[in-house]
Amino acid sequence: MPDDLHGYGDERRADGERFDVAFLMTSTDTSSTAAIRATDAIASPPSSAAESTGPTGLVGPARASWTAVVSLALGVFALVMAEFLPASLLTRVAGNLGVSEGVAGQSVSVTAIVAAVAGLTVPALLPRLDRRRLLLALGVLAVLSDLLVALAPNYPVLLLARVLLGVALGAFWALAISVTAHLVPPSRLGRAMTVVQIGVSLATVAAIPLGTWLGEIWGWRSVFLLAAGVGIVALVFQWTVLPGIRPSGVPGLRSLFATVRSRLILVALLATALVAGGHFAAFTYIRPAATEVGGFDAAHLALLLLVYGLAAFAGNLLAGPLVDKRARAAVLVFPVLLGAALLLFAFSNGVPALVLAATALWGLGFGGVPTSLMTWMARAEPTRLESVGGLQAAAFQVAIATGAVVGGVLVDAVSVQATLVAGGLAAAAGGLLLASLRTRR
Repeated sequence: MPDDLHGYGDERRADGERFDVAFLMTSTDTSSTAAIRATDAIASPPSSAAESTGPTGLVGPARASWTAVVSLALGVFALVMAEFLPASLLTRVAGNLGVSEGVAGQSVSVTAIVAAVAGLTVPALLPRLDRRRLLLALGVLAVLSDLLVALAPNYPVLLLARVLLGVALGAFWALAISVTAHLVPPSRLGRAMTVVQIGVSLATVAAIPLGTWLGEIWGWRSVFLLAAGVGIVALVFQWTVLPGIRPSGVPGLRSLFATVRSRLILVALLATALVAGGHFAAFTYIRPAATEVGGFDAAHLALLLLVYGLAAFAGNLLAGPLVDKRARAAVLVFPVLLGAALLLFAFSNGVPALVLAATALWGLGFGGVPTSLMTWMARAEPTRLESVGGLQAAAFQVAIATGAVVGGVLVDAVSVQATLVAGGLAAAAGGLLLASLRTRR
């Protein structure tokens, strides 16, 4: 075990302690080190490495284990890559399995629905299991899902595989805050979550566009075999560097029920669902949107996804400093920017410059959404962070499922353009609703 991990598995926490952190959902290689330095420079002033207790009662190790944090980011990279590959390979998957694009898109919905349930239940049903072992088990489940998708002889088998991925995905996000808090001092927890979030960004910037391109050359099944390989690498890395991590806090269900009774949290979850649902209603069907509305052929879809991913990466880096200084502004600016981008895309009339600009704004807007929304939620209910994190993850997954379903209905019954318009209006409405609420801080 590396020196910077020594003693982490023996760390204990008192009952009732909570984590007051920004829960980020929505990429790992050498970019992770650069992001650590960037966030150190722009997010907050440096603090003592010996610090173990934060100003809001956070408790963590005296020294940061960035290697272990990066292993979590690699795990996120593998999960997000697998989660959204169907969106970039939609036409080929649908044609090969003999279903419509709207039906094929529901493979994203199934994953999201299962993830929402798993995020709330799996950690609560396994309250004594070492979190390292649980994370490794989830990694195995994700690899099995990718392999089963690659070998699926029909659509029902593919859906079964996506159920397995949903369990892994939802439970991982539910554990993300508490596990990361065991790896870094409280003063660096936000930056550590930003590094974990880079797994999402890199999957969007590199893995999904690469999957689209390789899908045109090798076929979509080979792309999922590649995703399984990435998952195996992440699994081995985590097995090597993650320390033993005991469950922390009080039993999940009791805290969860208490959190759900908060009117502020309920309204915030509704707003979150509007923003995320609006995004995923459009993003799930980005391939037909690019071809039918944007005028891009399939060979150039990877370019659009690359532009989106780079902009989303930038949005993630910008969101942290903004939400720390102007939380209400952050939860308004990024969703409204997202909504405006979707509307611009919808009415771009196939003008390449407008399509590219809309795609960049789309990525920038949604890239800042997870960081700003999760930080806002953490400040709204700082004493029940683990429950808030689970609920927020569930809200995102329900939004993904609902967005994909509504988007599929609109694509099949009306047009792809209608999906973009509906998604844009929903995202902007969610941002306005969040900005109208007040947190405790």
